Amino acid sequence: MITVDTLRVDRVSAYGYRRPTTPHIDRLLAAGARFTQARTVEPLTNPSLCSLWTSVYPHEHGATRNGLRLRPDAPSVARILARRGFRTAAFVGNWTLRNGISGLGEHFEHYGEVFTRKRWLGLFKGEATAEDLTDAALAWLDEHREKEERRPFLLWVHYVEPHAPYRLQEGFAPRLRISTTAEVSRSDRYDTEVAFADEHIGRLLSAVQGDPELAANTLIVFASDHGESLGEHSYWGHGRNLYEPTLHIPLGIVWPGRIRPGSTIEAPALNIDVAPTLLGLAGLPIPSVFEGFDWSPVLRGAGAAPRERVMWFQAHKGAVLSAQEIESARRKGLLEVAVLSSPGMRKEIFRPTEGRRAVFDLASDPRELHNLARGVPVLSQGLQGWLDNLRRGLADSDRLAKVTIAPEDAKALRALGYAE
Repeated sequence: MITVDTLRVDRVSAYGYRRPTTPHIDRLLAAGARFTQARTVEPLTNPSLCSLWTSVYPHEHGATRNGLRLRPDAPSVARILARRGFRTAAFVGNWTLRNGISGLGEHFEHYGEVFTRKRWLGLFKGEATAEDLTDAALAWLDEHREKEERRPFLLWVHYVEPHAPYRLQEGFAPRLRISTTAEVSRSDRYDTEVAFADEHIGRLLSAVQGDPELAANTLIVFASDHGESLGEHSYWGHGRNLYEPTLHIPLGIVWPGRIRPGSTIEAPALNIDVAPTLLGLAGLPIPSVFEGFDWSPVLRGAGAAPRERVMWFQAHKGAVLSAQEIESARRKGLLEVAVLSSPGMRKEIFRPTEGRRAVFDLASDPRELHNLARGVPVLSQGLQGWLDNLRRGLADSDRLAKVTIAPEDAKALRALGYAE
């Protein structure tokens, strides 16, 4: 499982970007199935990745914001595979994924928190670079092959770049035709970060390809946790709204001999689909609580993509940063809800605190520039029902999943840009 933080789908060259940002990722995606209409259920790291592993929505697993832990009883594909004899390991370099404030580490036998660098000013060793993470993953993979070569494994690596502050990776600027003789724009710096992450993802993929047994038998999933707004709708960043730049993500699944190379799936998908699809491909039972769609029959060529699908989304405040927020951190953190219906690609967004509603036809207006709501604040019946259900779930999570936030974690999250 390879995930990349804050990676927009339209900055991946396999998805048509004009710059060659991701040659290694492109080759990986060409070897299997690439989803063109995949989205995250929430555009924030901790909620998104908890949903990816548990196949439920953030208001159900409880980790709706950075700094809020996953419910301890939540089933996940990692725990299921561990019970089936898999070794499980993860390497993360983003402070928001620390086990102490996310709870994700409890789902893995080994949870490597790689905090070796200071990418943000004022934060001491709060993150890792792609180089650090690949080095750690390769060391674990070498140890696994030496000691337990025949035992199946699940290895997850989550790369931090191209998350803000969008550092300029000068070594990749010439290839991308970015001049460094003058001040480089944030958008161009973002592209160099994408290329930097791709380079070190390539090292990890090369290690797999260099071992004939691994190359023939390893299933690889590639995704981002969410996208990034680079000025669209007058916003830089992610997590605060549900426009497409932060929801739309790259997603691909590769398995030699099982998934046809060069496959393209244009039907809408969600990151909560990953867990049931992995279990389906492995021939294992899928828990009834998993809410995602199992794409394994489609990937095997034995089934069809759903003709109709209704997809739900939510956005919450960035992080819990003080003890005063704890009692109602989830209920008071809700910012937006949205629904996207396929076919038709009609998207409805609602911001409860402001009573602001927007409706877009993504088929004809993919940049979401023309609001079709015409000032009508009344929600569709479906989105109103979703909002009511979500609020009940948030209240339950606040009641059942009490949390604390250590001063060290609050300081780190604030330094990472998650302050309100």
